[in-house]
This record gives sequence, C-alpha cells and structure tokens, in this order.
Amino acid sequence: MTTTALRICPLCEACCGLEITLDGARVAGIRGHDADGFSGGYICPKGPALKDLHEDPDRLRAPLVKRGGRLVETSWEEAFAEIERRLPPIRAQHGPHSVAQVIGNPAAHKIGLLLYGARLARALGTRNIFSASTLDQMPKQLSAGLMFGHWLSIPVPDIERTDLLMILGANPMASNGSLWTVPDFRGKAQALRARGGKMVVIDPRRSETAELADRHVFIRPGGDAFFLLGLVHALFDEKLARLGRLAAHVDGAEALERAVGGFAPERVAARCGIDAATIRELARALASAERAAVYGRIGTCTQEYGTLASWLVDAVNVLTGHLDEPGGAMFPKAAAFAANTAGAPGKGRGITTGRRKSRVSGAPEVFGELPMTCLAEEIETPGDERIRALIAIAGNPVLSSPNGARLAAALEKLELMISLDIYVNETSRHADVILPGVSPLEEPHYDVAFPQLAYRNFARYSEAALPRPAGHPAEWENLLRLIAIVDGRGANADVAQLDDELTAHEVARVAGPFAEAALAASARHRGPDRLLDLALRAGPYRLTLDEVKAAPQGIDLGPLAPRVPEVLRTPSGKIELAPPSLLADLARPAADLARPAPALVVVGRRQLRSNNSWMHNLPSLAKGPFRCTALVHPDDAARLGLTDGGEARIASAHGEVRARVEVSDEMMPGVVSLPHGWGHELAGARLTVAAERPGANLNALLGVDARDPLSGNAVLSGVAIEMTAERGRE
Repeated sequence: MTTTALRICPLCEACCGLEITLDGARVAGIRGHDADGFSGGYICPKGPALKDLHEDPDRLRAPLVKRGGRLVETSWEEAFAEIERRLPPIRAQHGPHSVAQVIGNPAAHKIGLLLYGARLARALGTRNIFSASTLDQMPKQLSAGLMFGHWLSIPVPDIERTDLLMILGANPMASNGSLWTVPDFRGKAQALRARGGKMVVIDPRRSETAELADRHVFIRPGGDAFFLLGLVHALFDEKLARLGRLAAHVDGAEALERAVGGFAPERVAARCGIDAATIRELARALASAERAAVYGRIGTCTQEYGTLASWLVDAVNVLTGHLDEPGGAMFPKAAAFAANTAGAPGKGRGITTGRRKSRVSGAPEVFGELPMTCLAEEIETPGDERIRALIAIAGNPVLSSPNGARLAAALEKLELMISLDIYVNETSRHADVILPGVSPLEEPHYDVAFPQLAYRNFARYSEAALPRPAGHPAEWENLLRLIAIVDGRGANADVAQLDDELTAHEVARVAGPFAEAALAASARHRGPDRLLDLALRAGPYRLTLDEVKAAPQGIDLGPLAPRVPEVLRTPSGKIELAPPSLLADLARPAADLARPAPALVVVGRRQLRSNNSWMHNLPSLAKGPFRCTALVHPDDAARLGLTDGGEARIASAHGEVRARVEVSDEMMPGVVSLPHGWGHELAGARLTVAAERPGANLNALLGVDARDPLSGNAVLSGVAIEMTAERGRE
C-alpha cells in the first residue's frame, strides 16, 4: 500500500519540508513538500538522499564491540555490559576529568542527541567537553553573547524585506544558510533583486552565491577583520554612523570610535586586499540604504581574528541603523528552547568564559567547551586527569579537525572509546563500543537550535515516517543508559524512571512552585517529546506539542519583528558595542597591519552535496563530477606549472596532501580552495562508496596550535602552502 509521510529534512540548516512516498516499508520517493509553510516545496539534492541513507548497507543496525582488534556485532545487552565493566573503574580511579565527551555536527539536527547529550555531559561532570562548534561557529556565538547577552542571540538578515545584503565569507547558495536557516536562498535572493535590491559578496572565491550577486569583491583570506575595521572607521570618519531607535539601548559607541582610530581604510587596504575607495564606497552604501544587512559566516569565523570579525559584522549593522529593524539584521523569536525568550526580558547575567582551562595548553572554556584542537594533547600528555576514556556523539573529528593523523594516533591510546554513530567512519573505527542510532526516517523530529536562527518564525514537528526496528532503542534511551552507568545505577537501570527524575529536577529548577502542574500537563508525553512540550508551553507563544503536531504544514508565527530591548540579556541591559575583551584583542590586528601576504594560501570550500563527511557515502550525492579538487587561479597555475586535471602536491608547515587541480578564474590570485570533509582512504573505516573516491583531506594541512585566542576556534583558512605539480601522475 502506498502512503505519504511528511518529514523535516535533517541534513542541513535549511530544515526543508519533505514529502516521502512509502510503498509499505520501502521508500519509493522523496520530494519537496509544496504545502510546507516554511520551505514552500524547495528541496536540494540532500533531501532525496535520505532514501540512500535509510537503505545504506554500510549504516549500522546493531551495536559493535571490539574483540581481538576487530569491531564485531553484538547485542545491546553485551554492548552496555562492556561499557559498565570498563567506564566506572576509569572514573573511580582517575576522576571525572579523565572522561571526555565529543559532540559532532549531526547532533544539532537530532533532538534526542542534543537534549540528552547535554544531560550526559552534566552527569559526567568533566571539563573535557569538545564539539564541532570550535571548528565552525564559536566566534559568532561568543561575539553575540558579549554584545547581546546570550550565545544564540545571533541576528540574521531579514532577506524578504531587505534592499541591500552584503555577504562576507559565506556561501548560502551551497549551505542553504549557516547560523541562518533560510531554505531556497536562490529564490529569496532573486526576489530581492527583482524588487530592486542589491546583493554584494565579499569572498576570496567567486562562489555560487557571488555568481548570483550584483557585485563580487575579492578579499585576502584572514583579512575580514581588517576590512570590517575599515568599514567602521569610515562610518565614523564620514559621519555616517546613526544608531536610530537603538541609541538609547547601546553602550560603547564612543569607545568603539576611539578603538578603530588606527584602522582607516587607507591603512587596512593592503592587509585585506580591498582598496580604500571600495571600502568607503561600501560603507556609504550600507549607511544610505533604507534597509540593509551584513551577514558573515564560516569564512569570518575560521580564522585567527574570528571573534573580532564576527563582532564587527554586527557592529556595522548597529552603526548603520539596520540592527533589529525590518529589512535589516533581526533576532528570531523561537517557539521553544530559546534562552533569550525566558526569564525577565531586557536584562540578564550575560555570559562568562574561562571558568575552566584545558590541562595542557591552558585554553579557556567557552560556552562550556574546550577547543577541539586540544583533544589530542589532552589524551597524549601524561599526568593527573589525562583523558583516558572518550564518548563521541555523531562526530568525525579525525577528518574534520586539524592534524587528524595525530588525533587518530591519540585515540588509539585511550583505555575506552564509546561512539554513538550510524557508521564506522574515520573516527568511530577507533571505538571499543559503537551504539548506532536509527535511520532519520524512523524517529520523530523537531529542530531545537535552528528556529532560533530562522529567516521567519515558525514551529514544525515531524512524526517518524517508519517504525523503529524492534529491539532497537532510541538514541536518547542509549544516552540515559550511559547516564545510569555513570551515576552508579548500572546498565540495567529503569531508564524511564531516570528520565522522570531528571525531568522533574530540571522543571523544578526553572518552574519552582509551578513544576508539579507543568509536569502534569505534559505527562502523556515521554522522552524528548515531553521536553519539547514543556518548552513549547513555557515559550513565548504558549503552544503545546499537540497543537504543533496537528499542523503538518507547520505553524507560521510571523515575520521577524523588532525585539530590542526585550531580547537583551546583558547585565547592563544594553547592546555592548565595545566589549573590553574585544577592544583589548585589537592590539593583535594593529600589530599585524603590515604583515606581508604569503605567495599562496589555502581556504576551505563547502559544497551543496557534501555538508558532512558521511554524505560522501550516499550514491545520489557522490555521483557526478569528482568534487574534491584544488581550485587554482590561471596565473598561479601557469606560475607553478600546474595543469587542469593534473595532480599536485600541496604542502604546509603541518603536512601535505595530493589533490587534483582545477584551474579556475573564480579564485583570487594567490588563493587555493580545497573542499572540507574528504580523505576517506584510512584503513578500518567502512564507507564503501566514499572510499571509491577518497579525496584529499584539507585538515592535514592545518595545525592544532593555530586558534582564535578568544573563542578557541581552529584556524582553518588562510594557511600558507606550497604547491607543485606531480609529474607522471597526471
């Protein structure tokens, strides 16, 4: 019998609505859901690939335990018995910090992993929490926290009403938005231009987004903070700064003006590769536009000045009068889980960093995490509280973080590694126990984080399209069993009772005398559904899970609306335009103004069909032209003797790779682009399709010691390289 199921796509931040045709238990087809109120039928190639993921023979369907050096299938009981036998003695002998937790990007798309992974971290009581955030977005979260009072108070472009959109270091045509949930970016950008608006892209590559724009400007990798400092200086220097309605809600404008005094466009031009006249012209355009927004993303984060660049993006939006205004950069208002809708509005505790430091390098904690690039040294380096056990949740840092070879070697030194993953990948191959999740089609779905970053306020829920296999626990139940082991209750503890206790404790902490009534109202739901129902009821729209479930197309909560001062959670109750730690960090770029540009640097590249490394194992995404190519400008290719389609050796101070050359004038001269997430040739991984065309691992060229000192984010772009042709291998 043919049936239809509706599903929110969990494969990128766009969160598009899907319509899945089922022939019994077989997936017959997947298309965009035309009636979905959020995505309106838009779909990218990743949506249909859910069929490949569901059917992938490499996807794990049973737990694995390492026996005699090999991962072999076992029962759930035996897998948890192995964990119970080995994990508690490590914690008892070496303390809570001897166990680390690593969380990968896919966890952000799974309500069970996200909410219950946080519970596991609290139960472990370890300072050694690592996630993909410090390989991606932590600078933006830090700057947002310092300016607005919370880590996820991140303003996003109101693209449907803006007249001028400036995009810096981002490629939403490929990403569908990043820290900005915006399905069908192309359609929205075309509508912007059709109503007379303009789009400007600043990027060292003429990306897919730049091709769509009215104007593209090359920028020297790592020069974003210098360009933005020049913009801010020009706004003050030419008397263009105007705070408008926000004037009464902003602190630090005078301090910021003094701080940028040495960064005139004429001084920063050489360092960022954009001439002073262009910087001043763009400043005037932003200031004179009735409705404009500046959006910066991964290219602005994954560099040595990531936090400064992230801060300055929003400083420009404030100074041009476009923050918190329709058509500008605005704050979404999510239906659930958003801290900036909870508690007393307009003022709060703000954020704190550095409450703990890493044992070896002394790197400060940020948002409860240590830098991912500290993980290997924390395992390798002898001493008290050395990491001896690791719980990895849906992550593949051996491929996605710098110097994966060093991390892989470190993982082999662990006394115990547990992975919650659906594949034996380049990281989970080192595990002693792997606990697999189910197919995304076999679990319900609600996005916890992405509505807090959405182009429009919306609430949607997906029921499971197919039943979970008999005997296969949900991932949140596996996490509860791990918590039970950590708490000394044992692997066979009643996880339902444990879930009740944890939920009651959490609700009592926030609801006080109303906790009993809140729990009673949500009593019919279990697990993540109960937490979601509680969060919806406490949210700004006072929805219930039943109401959201009853609206398969979603509930439209309206366009973005001004939220200042209500959204602010800073101690001052103001937008902090000049946080002291950021002003102090300006000493670094000031000393770096005259640094000469290396002859050749490498930057990453995101691609529509490979948001994460495991997507290379899905046939519908892996097919077609080979995508792991090194893009090189024709002038650089001629100078270095490189040929289109030939092979080249790319070397840095940290390592080397070999990659296929693609000569293209879309690159800025002196810049090479190599995509993220490849390198599938490592022994022990079980990714059959990915191994057929393994590609070159960009992160092998990157060092673990290069970090933005404020956020701990890894430096993943602008690294100096040498490139030579591999003769005889072309």
